[in-house]
Amino acid sequence: MNDRLLRAARRQPTDTTPVWLMRQAGRYLPEYRAIRGNIAFLDLCKHPDLAAEVTVQPVTRLGVDAAIIFSDILIPVEAMGITLELGDKGPHFPEPVRTAADIDKLGVPDPVEGTGFVAEAIRRTRKALNDSVPVIGFAGAPFTLAAYMVEGGGSKSYILIKRLMFEQPALAHRLFGKLTDTLIPYLKMQVEAGASIVQIFDSWGGELSPWDYERFCLPYLTRMVSELKATGVPVIVFGVGMSTHLPLLQRTGADVVGLDWTLPMDEGRRVLGPDIAVQGNLDPLHLFLPREELDGRVKDILLRAGPVGHIFNLGHGILPPTDPEAAKFAVEAVHRHGFALRQGTLTP
Repeated sequence: MNDRLLRAARRQPTDTTPVWLMRQAGRYLPEYRAIRGNIAFLDLCKHPDLAAEVTVQPVTRLGVDAAIIFSDILIPVEAMGITLELGDKGPHFPEPVRTAADIDKLGVPDPVEGTGFVAEAIRRTRKALNDSVPVIGFAGAPFTLAAYMVEGGGSKSYILIKRLMFEQPALAHRLFGKLTDTLIPYLKMQVEAGASIVQIFDSWGGELSPWDYERFCLPYLTRMVSELKATGVPVIVFGVGMSTHLPLLQRTGADVVGLDWTLPMDEGRRVLGPDIAVQGNLDPLHLFLPREELDGRVKDILLRAGPVGHIFNLGHGILPPTDPEAAKFAVEAVHRHGFALRQGTLTP
């Protein structure tokens, strides 16, 4: 196996910098759109053969160092007993969670019974790849999932979830606790199916102040990290707009912290300290730069990150209008310059 990603996550030497791209399996790839045109998104997530095929596509086209299983962070939430609609306009919960009775109705599902298709997709992906690169499993963090469930979908102000937290904190903690009880077995199932590393997406954690994040999110995220690390796999935590939260993410015990593009990589490293690997942090829209400028951005990030304990990635998901050839160029640039960095020949 090409184990660069796993070695970098454990801060071990690698021949070059490993790279994968968040949302690398998706709408920017014509081969994905060809499959997606015949099946609804949620149905695609639940079809192990097709999910595995889509997962493998960017590995073949781009040459990335890992495959992240094609799924959605809201899959385990649906298994808890809430109706989920996933369309082109994003997720929608027609019956959002707003009251104590709503929370009480939510179950803690058996992961195999409720979401076993994810595990099967991982097994089929490993077989299709012949274990040539690691498979990344993932889940959302409790706050991010709760935000979708309470708001009924995406939000600009997050007023409903924040009011729940501030006006009825005990109720919010009950919801976060039930989500945590669901997510840990869900991720362990992915590890048992063959995921070699997992990422926890707290996509909307940056909407909270550090004080609120420490109070409402950190205990649950720390518990998830602890229980997943006990399985022996590295754990990545990632959120958008969380530069001010890095000291808190450090306290989770995660092996790797993903950074968005709003903080230089060397500054993130300084805050996190030497015992944590970092992931990131190219602005997804930098893939629209002229090739020479994109190459320069890749080099700058690599020089700031250093040769050990860095996984190159975007600072959030790749965007649908992105040219796949630009993504491939970035991947090749990471590998080329990452090798030069280790030889001491990479210059700005």
